[in-house]
Amino acid sequence: MRVCVFTEPHRGATFDEMLRAAQHAEAAGFDGFFRADHFMPVHRSDGFPGPTDAWVTLGAIARETSTIRLGTLLSSATFRHPAITAITVAQVDEMSNGRIDFGLGAGWLGAEHTALGIPFFTPRERFERLDEQLQIISGLWATPRGERYSFNGKHFTLVDALALPKPVQTPGPPIIVGGRGPKSTPRLAARYADEYNVPPSPVKKCAEQYELVREASEKYGRTKAPLVFSASIAVACGRADAEIGKRLALLEEPSILPPEPVVAGTPAQVVEELARYAEAGATKLYVRLRDQSDLDLLDLLAAEVIPHLP
Repeated sequence: MRVCVFTEPHRGATFDEMLRAAQHAEAAGFDGFFRADHFMPVHRSDGFPGPTDAWVTLGAIARETSTIRLGTLLSSATFRHPAITAITVAQVDEMSNGRIDFGLGAGWLGAEHTALGIPFFTPRERFERLDEQLQIISGLWATPRGERYSFNGKHFTLVDALALPKPVQTPGPPIIVGGRGPKSTPRLAARYADEYNVPPSPVKKCAEQYELVREASEKYGRTKAPLVFSASIAVACGRADAEIGKRLALLEEPSILPPEPVVAGTPAQVVEELARYAEAGATKLYVRLRDQSDLDLLDLLAAEVIPHLP
């Protein structure tokens, strides 16, 4: 079981805070440090001191770390043109010496788009655009050096693109597709992804989603290596009730999101609950670090939870 840290800097975080958390996670032995790609808080917050751009941040963190994997969970396909995304992520992969995992989603936070003047589109259009973006980005990365790449789709057209720069990883950084949808998300994961992620959900829901992706993989005749199945988990772990309660209260702050399950308890209780996700098929977990200054939580998980997972 690989365990990564997942942060939400759109709630308000400085680069220094993110770097400190990433370096601490690396020193503690976590497998990855991932961040959301949003520009507005979804919880009750004024967002101060403001958001940070996901890929600018990850590029800088890449130069200040050496072993931990880095990535987004998930970047929004509505934010950036796919050709620019391919260039940006390839460059950050080079800056990290091949430590990037690239998460891409359709986008869902309409208020964020309205506030910043970003076109949002209908759900169907967003998934169409995500499909084309996944084709374009993976196609650009996989194009042999010296050859050109073209694409003619409903939403995007590329003509004789140089398909440079190349990422360090071949044919490109592992692609993560995530969500709880019953049709489009499993289909896109089966066709394009190296990893399928379920946002915070009960164990039963994760198992159901994994099965949908397996079925879609068989339908589309997937020939790539089996998908990594992962789950994002909100964890309130502590050695005493007061410590658990403080972290639980933070995770239960009012949000525009529907209520999400929280794994709460002592290290032994958390190990027992997280093991159930492994039984459901997850081989990778993303533990949400809601308070980026709560580095004691990372130490506790590294010392008393992770070593006891399957």
